[in-house]
Amino acid sequence: MSSYDVVGDWGTSRLRLFRMEQGQVTARREGPGIAEAGANAAQAFAQAIAPWLEDGTPGTIRLCGMAGARDGWVEAPYADCPATAQDWRTAAVRFDWQGAPLSILAGLACTDEDGVPDVMRGEETQIFGAMHRNPDLAQGRHLIVLPGTHNKWSLVEDGRIVSFRTVPTGELFALLRDQSTLGPKADPADAAQEAEGFAEGLGRAGEGRLLTSLFAARAKRLRAGRSPDWAAGYLSGLLIGCEIAEVRALLGDVSGITLIGDQRLCARYAEALEAQGLSSRSLSGDDCVLAGLTLPENAA
Repeated sequence: MSSYDVVGDWGTSRLRLFRMEQGQVTARREGPGIAEAGANAAQAFAQAIAPWLEDGTPGTIRLCGMAGARDGWVEAPYADCPATAQDWRTAAVRFDWQGAPLSILAGLACTDEDGVPDVMRGEETQIFGAMHRNPDLAQGRHLIVLPGTHNKWSLVEDGRIVSFRTVPTGELFALLRDQSTLGPKADPADAAQEAEGFAEGLGRAGEGRLLTSLFAARAKRLRAGRSPDWAAGYLSGLLIGCEIAEVRALLGDVSGITLIGDQRLCARYAEALEAQGLSSRSLSGDDCVLAGLTLPENAA
């Protein structure tokens, strides 16, 4: 019988679990997201780790993300910003599952200067993990951006997450691509055409005209011979470029931005940031979430 722990990120569309032995990942499992698991979250979790249970019950289980949402497994509270890693861990919900202590980590909440609330679940784990893996991020003031369905622009100062702003650019892109007359309703197949469209979208975004530029995704296919792949790239570049311009205006001048997430998406954001004179570096989302889930108890 082996001794092991389980940590995982349970998102809306996917469950990712890691089997940990002596601080190392020895196996991985995936399962349905919370949106699919719903009220059957406990059963879905048990099915996902069933092969591991043959070796006995885990020593500990720690989950982040939508497992703690209102419609998740067990609702975990939000820790208010500014928040340290210790503030965040303290707010976790803890209970027993088949003899194993299980923790569902909290989300974070903040309120902007206009009094509008904002929330995140899961991204905070990556941010705290990134600061632990890269101690320079835990000193001074930094902007950490997590591209995805709902992008998070997070301000950190001396190891604390001070505030953040959510921009649903990924969701908006999916709606325009799949459910509007503007998009091709298919994933791009020609990378060169998509890249050309992305660059043109970035150029239009630099002019600060989102709404008056959107219809070009359709009109240029009808009148200028542009391909569906070009249109997908154009919409992506236009939306990402306008997102950066808008958030940049809210945050003021920034430099040294850190991107966390999927390598391909981070590369797109790096290109878009560079087009507006901003430098960035990219970190692996998987590495950062794993670091956040396995933070030592004495981490700041």
